[in-house]
Amino acid sequence: MRLKLLGATALVALFATGSAFAAQTTITVWSWNVAASALKSTLEGFNKKYPDIKVDVQDIGNPQVFDKMLAACAAGGEGLPDVMSIENHKAAIFWNRFPDCLTDLTKLGYTDDIKKQFPDFKRAELEVGDAAYAMPWDSGPVAMFYRRDFYKNAGIDPASIKTWDDFIAAGKKISAANPGVVMSQADLNGDSEWFRMLANEQGCGYFSADGQNIIINQPACIAALDKVKAMKDAGTLTAANWAEKVQSNTAGKVATQMYGGWYDGTIRSTSPDLSGKWGVYMMPSMTADGQHAANLGGSSLAIANNSANKEAAWKFVNYALGTNEGQVTMLKSFGLVPSLLSAVKDPFVNEPLPYYDNQKIWVDILGTLPKISPSPGTQYFSDADAVFKAVQTKYLAGGYPDGKTALADAAQQIASATGLPVAK
Repeated sequence: MRLKLLGATALVALFATGSAFAAQTTITVWSWNVAASALKSTLEGFNKKYPDIKVDVQDIGNPQVFDKMLAACAAGGEGLPDVMSIENHKAAIFWNRFPDCLTDLTKLGYTDDIKKQFPDFKRAELEVGDAAYAMPWDSGPVAMFYRRDFYKNAGIDPASIKTWDDFIAAGKKISAANPGVVMSQADLNGDSEWFRMLANEQGCGYFSADGQNIIINQPACIAALDKVKAMKDAGTLTAANWAEKVQSNTAGKVATQMYGGWYDGTIRSTSPDLSGKWGVYMMPSMTADGQHAANLGGSSLAIANNSANKEAAWKFVNYALGTNEGQVTMLKSFGLVPSLLSAVKDPFVNEPLPYYDNQKIWVDILGTLPKISPSPGTQYFSDADAVFKAVQTKYLAGGYPDGKTALADAAQQIASATGLPVAK
């Protein structure tokens, strides 16, 4: 009877799309700022395929999503939307503390064939055994965003910067040739960003790959922290928080910013008048032939276990994250870097971008995805990060004799906070 009432036009749409949901099916999504805007940009394409699923994307802010999810999961899932954005390094908190709060996506159609379309480093934090509690979304393959004119004034070819020592040497020349310009900036007091990028490049992090041991005191992590201090002592890195970095970009006071590829959207949106003056090159390493890939940031999408619209929610999640169309739409619109490996082959990736003086930046940035080492945040990421940031501040101020001593202290503090053992 219902099919007779649909009418010929609706029937054509239904069978063409393979969608058979009630006309009023609505799913709600929690996300934040540019991520929410990016998800909204996929809705036109999604609704061409699924016209009977309405997607209500709500921008409620990054910390608010996390806090509201924790409270709702603690209450048995009461109050959760159908779909939620989760930062990868915080994701394990939910299925470790609340194992029944989020849906195992393999029960909805997230097959091994789909999983294989994403790099291991993105999946490592989202899967437990055969279960997958979130689907990889954007990633943060690290790149050096640089001012072409400042480098040119100093006679520096970015292709010649292979090591961090090269970076320090180039920084001295660039600052000398461009009065008032610093080589780069890091939030040395309030964040762990530079250490985590360098450590991840060297295959190190707070925790072991299985999340069961603390490894921050291992040689690769020590080398990363010591190199950050060397850059700070040389004047290559100066302290600046997020807002101060944006101001420096716009004012022409900094030559290089190292971030995940998603920083493209920040530069273009906050410094539109500098089109043609920025470029991108790959991060240096400890040695010229070392690893030149790391990740910073990135998120995923999860579906609430108590959602009444799981099938519809899965169709949206799989369209937005599991198709080139969805992922590349978000890359074009808001610079969100796809984790989907097949998106690397999309024609847009090979397009020259006028803002970067027609450089094909995404070819290089996305080309590093398969090389990035996993760095699991585990449910204890926030605890470990808080400990490290305090240790880093103390070390950079001369409070430890060397990086080895600093990270030995950090390891013991993290062990006390988490109950995990320090790896031998």
